[in-house]
Amino acid sequence: MSYMSKLYRLPAAICLAAAISVSTASVSFAQQEISPEHLATARQYVDMSDRSNVYELALIELGMAVMRTLVQQDAALVEPLPDAVQKVVEEYSARKGELYNQFARIYASRFTHEELTEIVTFYESDVGQKLLAQNPGINNDMQNVLNIWEQNARTEFLSRVRAVLREEGYDV
Repeated sequence: MSYMSKLYRLPAAICLAAAISVSTASVSFAQQEISPEHLATARQYVDMSDRSNVYELALIELGMAVMRTLVQQDAALVEPLPDAVQKVVEEYSARKGELYNQFARIYASRFTHEELTEIVTFYESDVGQKLLAQNPGINNDMQNVLNIWEQNARTEFLSRVRAVLREEGYDV
C-alpha cells in the first residue's frame, strides 16, 4: 500500500478512532458513580473557569452561521432573521446548565472530589483569581501566535513539498 493511499485513508481512520474513543468514554462515564457533592464541586470549577463565556460565544457563532445559510437560501429573510435567531438563542441560553453539567461530569470522572476541592481552592485564591481573569486574554494572544505560525508553516510546508517533488523529478 502506497503512502498516498494510506494518507487518503487517514480521515476515515481518525473518524473511526474518535467514534471508538467517544463510545468508550461514554461507557466509562456511565459506569462511574459520582456523588452529588463530587459533581457539585466539579460544576463549581466549570462555572469558575468560564470567564470567556464559551457557551454564549458558541451560540452567537451558531446563530450567525444559521443566518448566513438561510439568507443564502432566501434573501427575503434578511429582515426577520435577527429576531428569530435571538428568540432561539434565548431558548438555548436557558439550557446552558445542561451542557455545563456534562462538563462537570467529565471533570468529576477524571479528578477525585479531593482534587477538585484543591483546584477550586486554588482558583479562589488571589493568584487563582488572577489566572482566571487573565486566561481569556492569554488564550486570545496564544491563538494569534498560532494563527501566524500556521500561516508561515503553510507557506513553508508548501515550498518544502514542492522542493521534494522537484528532487524526485516532478515539474511543480
